[in-house]
Amino acid sequence: MRFLISAPASGSGKTTVTLGLLRAFSRTQDIHSAKSGPDYIDPAFHAAATGQACVNLDAWAMSPARIRALAAGLTPLIVEGAMGLFDGAAPTGKGSSADLARILNLPVVLVIDAGRMAGSIGALAQGFMRYDPRVKVTGVILNNVGSAKHEAMLRHALPGITIYGSIPRHPDLQHGARHLGLIQAQERDDLEDFLNNAANLMLQHLDMDALARLDATPPSPGIHSRPRPPAQHIAIARDTAFAFTYPHLLDDWRSAGAQISFFSPLADDPVPDADLIYLPGGYPELHAGRIAANQRFLISLRQSQALIYGECGGYMVLGEGLIDADGTRHQMAGLLGLVTSFASRKRHLGYRHLQASTGPFTGHWTGHEFHYASTVSARGVPLFTATDASGTALPPMGLINQHVSGSFAHIIDTSPIATTKKQA
Repeated sequence: MRFLISAPASGSGKTTVTLGLLRAFSRTQDIHSAKSGPDYIDPAFHAAATGQACVNLDAWAMSPARIRALAAGLTPLIVEGAMGLFDGAAPTGKGSSADLARILNLPVVLVIDAGRMAGSIGALAQGFMRYDPRVKVTGVILNNVGSAKHEAMLRHALPGITIYGSIPRHPDLQHGARHLGLIQAQERDDLEDFLNNAANLMLQHLDMDALARLDATPPSPGIHSRPRPPAQHIAIARDTAFAFTYPHLLDDWRSAGAQISFFSPLADDPVPDADLIYLPGGYPELHAGRIAANQRFLISLRQSQALIYGECGGYMVLGEGLIDADGTRHQMAGLLGLVTSFASRKRHLGYRHLQASTGPFTGHWTGHEFHYASTVSARGVPLFTATDASGTALPPMGLINQHVSGSFAHIIDTSPIATTKKQA
C-alpha cells in the first residue's frame, strides 16, 4: 500500500482523513507516513497516529534523489499532500503535491469537501483527473456530506469515477488553530480520543480494502549525498516553545556520527556542554514571559562558548527583546542586536535559497520562511544572502555576532547555487 492523499484546496479535510486512516491501519499493521512540503505540525499528529516518525518530503526544497532516498523502504506508506494537488511555489507551481506524486510514482486519492456542492462535483473531479496525465488520480473521498439525499446527488454526478467512501459532516473532529496552523499535537489532552474517533469514522464510511490495494512500484532511490553535521555534539532545545525540527536533518547528523541531545528552556534547563546549541522554531511568543524569567537558561546561554544558532522562534529568543501580542516587551538573551514584535503582525511566507559564508551552516541551502513576527530593529552583520523561489534577490537574512547566529528561515536541505534576478 502506497498512496498520496490530496484535495482541490486547503481546508477540504485531508488532514482529518489522513489521521483517521493512519490510526485505523496502524491497529493491524505497522504503517509509515510522510507529509508534503515544509510542515512541522502535521507530522507530529502523524507520529501520534502511527507510533512511527513521519518524514517531510519537499518537492521544491529537495532533489528527486533525496526524496526517493527518504521514502525508500517506507511500505506501507500514506503521504499527506499540502494545499491543493497542483498548488506549489510561484510562478511555476514547483513543489506541489502533484510533483511529489510524479517523483514517487504514487497514486492519488482526492478528498473533496462536498458540503456546498452537488452536480458540480463531477466537473471538479473530472478536471483533476484529466489535468495532468502524469498524475494518476485514482478516485475520490466525499467529505462533509449532509445527508443520504445529498450523497445520492454527488454519486450521480460521478459516473465512472471510483468513490472510496462518503464521510458525513463531523464538527466534533475540528482542529484548534493559531497563527501558524493547528494547535500542536503535544498540546491536545484529547489527542488519543480524537485519533480513535477519526479512525472509527473512516472504518465506518470508507472502503478500507480498496484503499489498501492502492500501490505502485517505487522508483529507484538514486544517489544523494547528505549534508554534513554543523558540529559533533549538537544540543537542541525541545519543548512546546521550541518544537520545529526536521527529522531528516537530525537523521543526517546522527548518520554522520554526530551526538544529539535535548534540553528544555521552558523547564529552565541550563544549556548543555556541547559544540552547538540549536534553538529551533516554535511558539516562544506564547511563552515569552516564562522564557524571560528562566534565568538559569538565559545566563547559561549567554555564558556558553559553543556555537549558538537560532531558527525563526529561536532566532527571536537570541535577540534583545520580544514584544508579545499585548505589546509587552520581554527581555531575551541579548546575544544578537534584534528586537521582534507580535503587536503588529505581518505574515512572511515563502521558499528561500540561502547562502552563508560563515557560521555553522556555510554553503548553499534551501529553506522556508513562515512567521508573523515583525522586525523592530536588526543591527549587525547579516548571516545569509537570499533569493525567493523564483530566484529574485531578497534583502539579506539573519544576523551573526561572533559565535552566535540565526535567521527566520528554516533550513531544509543543501541546494545548488540559485540564479539571482533583479531585486523586487
